[in-house]
Amino acid sequence: MIKLTFCLVRRPELSRAEFQRYWREIHAPLVASVQAALRIRRYVQTHSLPQDASEGLRALRGGPFGYDGVAQLWWESLEVMAGLSEDPAAIEAGRLLLEDERRFIDLSRSPLWWGEEHEIVAL
Repeated sequence: MIKLTFCLVRRPELSRAEFQRYWREIHAPLVASVQAALRIRRYVQTHSLPQDASEGLRALRGGPFGYDGVAQLWWESLEVMAGLSEDPAAIEAGRLLLEDERRFIDLSRSPLWWGEEHEIVAL
């Protein structure tokens, strides 16, 4: 499985609550509506707790300030991903998602990357 991890920073005019509400109530259903076209196997949102909940840990480690949330999406393989670039339905779905992301995510401050999961501990 191939995973896209997207660390989200909200647009500056949005409160944390506004950002998380939009992400969960507006953007999540949009992702679900294009799941088949993009061949997404799994989509998970992790919403950050208020900043003070993590401040002690951040300060102890000397790390940067956190994100407003993390989105994770899974695909079957890189071959599946490569095939999407030739599929008009997938191209349109990607365009719709990016258009919506611009409404609530500060894309210039929100890194994303492809990875491969290696499960170490499981229930």
